[in-house]
This record gives sequence, C-alpha cells and structure tokens, in this order.
Amino acid sequence: MSASEAATPSRDLRARRTEALEAAVGAYDIRGRIPDQLDEDILFCLGWASAQAMSEIHSNIEVVIGHDMRPSSAAFADSFARGVEAAGSQAIALGLCSTDQLYFASGIFEIPGAMITASHNPADYNGIKICGPRAGGVSLASGLGRIRDLAPEAPESSGDPVANDDEAAAQMRRRYVERIRELTHVDTVRELKIVVDCGNGMAGRLLGEVFGTDAGFAAVPFEVIGLFTELDGTFPNHEANPLKPENLLDVSRAVVDHGADLGLAFDGDADRCFFIDETGATMSASAVGALVAEREIARAKRAGDESPAVIHNLITSRSVAATIAAAGGRALRSKVGHSGIKTMMVETGAVFACEHSAHFYFDEFYCADSGMLAACHLIAALSGTGSPASRLVADYDLYVQSGEINFTVADPDRVLAEFAAHAGDFPENTVEDLDGIGLQGADWWINLRKSNTEPLVRLNIEAADAEQVKSMTAQVSEFVQSRASK
Repeated sequence: MSASEAATPSRDLRARRTEALEAAVGAYDIRGRIPDQLDEDILFCLGWASAQAMSEIHSNIEVVIGHDMRPSSAAFADSFARGVEAAGSQAIALGLCSTDQLYFASGIFEIPGAMITASHNPADYNGIKICGPRAGGVSLASGLGRIRDLAPEAPESSGDPVANDDEAAAQMRRRYVERIRELTHVDTVRELKIVVDCGNGMAGRLLGEVFGTDAGFAAVPFEVIGLFTELDGTFPNHEANPLKPENLLDVSRAVVDHGADLGLAFDGDADRCFFIDETGATMSASAVGALVAEREIARAKRAGDESPAVIHNLITSRSVAATIAAAGGRALRSKVGHSGIKTMMVETGAVFACEHSAHFYFDEFYCADSGMLAACHLIAALSGTGSPASRLVADYDLYVQSGEINFTVADPDRVLAEFAAHAGDFPENTVEDLDGIGLQGADWWINLRKSNTEPLVRLNIEAADAEQVKSMTAQVSEFVQSRASK
C-alpha cells in the first residue's frame, strides 16, 4: 500500500502516538518500556516516518533493518519494515544481528539503517537505533526530530509481513568477519585463552561467526570460552549491562578459574565490550581506548597521514589525550553520544574515537562503534607483546576516576547553573560548558551534565589519587543533593 492510498489516522490514534513518542524519542535514539511507550503500531509509524525522512534528507528509498534477541524485537522489526514499505520505500530485513553488524550493512549497502534493540536496558524495554547512509549519525537535529514529528501522521498499521533478505544478511556477515580479520589479523593469534561473557545477548551469535566457522571462515587458532551464549532477551543470568560492576562478576571469576589471559563482556546488542585482565580486574575503558588509539594512529601514519586525528569524549581520562599526542596524533574532545561523534569523525577525518562507556569507533568501519572490532584489536595487541593484560594497559591508566554517579533532581538546568556559579568552592580551575559544566584543575577534573532522557544529572571526576577523588565526590554529591528537590 502506498502512502497516498493509506487511510488517515484518527485523532485519538495521533494523540496516543504523540504521547508515546514524546516519552520514547531521545537525543540520539529511541527507547521505551513495553507496551506503554512502544508497541507494534508505534514501530509501524516510526518505520513509515523514517522512510519519509530519509527520502527527504538523503534521497534514499531503501532502509536496512536488523533486530536483537528480545522477545518483542522480531515483531517490532516486521512492524517497522511494513511501515517503511507503506511509505513507498523498500525494507531490507536482515533478521537477527548485532548493532555493529547493522551499521556495517548500512555502510556496505550505502543506505539508511534501523536496529531494533534496547541495548543494555532491562528486558521490559525495547527501542530503535537509526542511522543514515554509511552508518551516518542521526540525532534530534539531523533527522530524529523529523521522524518523531512525522510519525503520528502515519496510516494505521497494515500490510503483509516482510520476509528476511537471506542473501543480503549472508553477504553482510561474510564481509563483516572479513573486515574485522583484515583490520586486526586476529585469525593469526595463537596460544591465548579468552573468556567471553555474552550476557545472553547478540554476542552469543558473533562468537561462532567471528571466532568460529559460522560465516564460512576457518576458526581462530586460540581458545575461546563462551558464557551465557544462548540468545535470550529475558536475560536469565544477569543484565547485559557491563557498566554495572555486578554484571562483570561471572566473567571475572571465569577468567581466574580458567587461568585465561583476557575476559570480554558485551552488552545486549554487542556494540560495546568491557575487558577483564588475567587477575579478574576490570580494565579501564579509557586505557583500552588509549591503547587502540595508539594502534590506529600507527596504521594511519603507515598509510601516509602525518598527524591523524583521534576523538575522545570529555569524560575519558586525560591519559587518552596524552597518549594520542605522544603517538603523533591530534586529540579532539567531543560531547558524549554516538551520533555527534560519528558526525565529528566524518567532518574531521578522524581515524578513531573512544568514549568512557566503552564505545569505540573506527574510520575503516564507517565511523561506527564496534565492540567486537575493539575486542579483536586488544586480543591482537595482547598476543603481539607477550605481556599480561594487566601490564598491557598499565602505562595508559595513570589517573583515578570516580565512575559515573547519577542523581535524580527536579530541575537539572538550575543545578548545573548553580554548580558553575560555585566553581570557586574548588581549587583553582577553569570552567567549561562543552557538555554540562566542567571544572578543569591542574591534576583533576569534574564534569556534571544532565541526562538526555531522564531528570538526572551525571557526575564524573578524575584526579591523581583516590583520596582526592573521594573528597571531591563527597563535596559535589552534597552540593547536588542539597538542591535535588528544589
């Protein structure tokens, strides 16, 4: 059914959709509870609106669609695909895949994409990550706002189910594995033992494709021990959210019990990976980012780029920028968030980008983030040095960080403004507003910023020693909590 043939939605349906979309559409993706914020009708109208917006912005009439293993995801992906086709565009449905595989498909096919996933959120959530052609970043300002505004006007949900394009999916998987192996040479690594906690998420499928024979390649010559590899979006073992320390306990214990060299812990849609050293300790995402940045700068220099740009968000450790400079690269600071970073990479020609939350972006991966590509880089680096994982990143881990601390507040903007006004309560510093309010001291920094989706402010602190971090954390926490309800 074409857009012109479809029935106009009723006033009540438009109103219900508008209310749900206001709650679910965030700064750079769509996320909501099921079924009060997201259901099959909302996915249909978002598919319809995405096709309309991508046609307007990019002149594309095809959209590639993938989905994760959550119980609602397959039906949501079909509803989204039917919406795309109701708008007069073509839906290319890949079926089950990881988010970085969807970005890769958008890259190789040069068309917009949509991944049905709620990433690391609990089982009663779902969502959509939308990208432009070649995995381009999409934010409220660059398309997501237009999609949100168009969606309530979509016709009522209709149409036949959209069949998966098995040929396109097979091509994507084959080229995805080929690209990762070409960039890291992980298929030549020997004499390592790696534990991988898949968290019942999409990484369970990637193990057989990237390290095994499922995509038609020879298996890697090192030992891989998988934990919770069964795809199960109810997350029966633990949340697929490695940002929470309790979700890393299983992989940490398994690394020690198996005498493994390295542990990997993926989030639900496998676009992020956290790392565990041989002692069972969690490795800093900033330290890993610095190590991979050094490798990517060296690669770019071999290709003739004398001063490669590398982006890091403002929450990463100062050791990242120092490593980039020491390696002969140019360090560029960014706000937090994947859409802005991808856009900035394209604009600046950056070869790599990293975030404190273990998002790692690669120019040779269409400037998209890939947990598996980052993991293979670290495995290759570990093999190449012969050092234990703890020693591998020690030189990049020179500061102490607080980790992200969240506060629920009534008026985030007012709290940030008052915090900036009280900068003099801290040792001599420079105030900045790149993303929230930042204080930059001689050997420390503090960042307080508001959430894009919730009435929260998020605190991150770094300093030269643990006592300084503890003291500053207590001082800022008391300040925020005293103003939380005002």
